[in-house]
Amino acid sequence: MQKVYGSAAEALDGLLEDGMLIAAGGFGLCGIPELLIDAIVESGVKDLTVASNNCGVDGFGLGKLLDTRQIRKMMSSYVGENAEFMRQYLSGELELEFNPQGTLAERMRAGGAGIPGFYTKTGYGTQIAEGKETKEFDGEMYVLERGIFADLSIVKAWKADTTGNAIFRKTARNFNPPAAMCGRICVMEVEEIVEPGTLDPDHIHLPGIYVNRLIQGTHEKRIEQRTTRPRPAAA
Repeated sequence: MQKVYGSAAEALDGLLEDGMLIAAGGFGLCGIPELLIDAIVESGVKDLTVASNNCGVDGFGLGKLLDTRQIRKMMSSYVGENAEFMRQYLSGELELEFNPQGTLAERMRAGGAGIPGFYTKTGYGTQIAEGKETKEFDGEMYVLERGIFADLSIVKAWKADTTGNAIFRKTARNFNPPAAMCGRICVMEVEEIVEPGTLDPDHIHLPGIYVNRLIQGTHEKRIEQRTTRPRPAAA
């Protein structure tokens, strides 16, 4: 099966539709599929539900889809760093399903493993548990969380071979593997595509069986919060 496409628009051709659920990898601006996000913006698809740890920043990453009002609902664990995300949520323009960070990652992983639901202690006794089934195990109360089965996954890797076996570099190995796993179709952008057999099998973070299409591209790699120390005074 030919998995390598020439551009993000080509890789997403025929996959996008209004009202779909998209799982997006990345954390803040680290490891986000920025090229695929730009292509989704250009497509004009709307009423999207997006499962992602957060929603980028104002004017970049998933934040672009907020600016164009293409997202109807976010499934996230963090609203900070994006003023437009907060504004739309507080004004009632955007639906938000809050998830504890680990719960959101596990919901994606569960979907990828074909697990429809699981119990966790996280969130019991808080608003997170409202309207959800709870159950006692060994004297402790747990909340039932549903696995996420996305219509489409968009993720970013550092390096992959042409069959989709992928390596995520350092912190970019955050939500990308579970997000990739939970999509019925997974499209991945990478910094470098190599031939099969080039990558050490022991170094693979995501098997190519989860990846349907991939592209190679150049990425901006913005720094979300730049923190520096003042230069020492000259002696």
